[in-house]
Amino acid sequence: MSNNIVVEGVATVAALGLYFLPSLIADRRKRHDMLTIALFNACMGWTVFGWLVALYWACLPNPPVNLEGDVVRSRRVISMKTFTKMLGERVQMRESREHPPK
Repeated sequence: MSNNIVVEGVATVAALGLYFLPSLIADRRKRHDMLTIALFNACMGWTVFGWLVALYWACLPNPPVNLEGDVVRSRRVISMKTFTKMLGERVQMRESREHPPK
């Protein structure tokens, strides 16, 4: 009888480990949205489709932390480079008009 309890305990731990495998993978991969994956896994993992989605989600690479801020920064850098280039061209044009080659 005590042997049966040990086997049931090991089977329960193994089943829970398999059920929360996507959450464990997300934690090991240091996903920024690990809590969201774990909650999705806990709520929807009982369906095979939900478990597979959670597993796929856990295996994806980390999303950018601040995508909107990165886009705004890169646009600002590009516009500043364009402004600097256009300003340089305008200065060269003005200099060439004021001091034509002899």
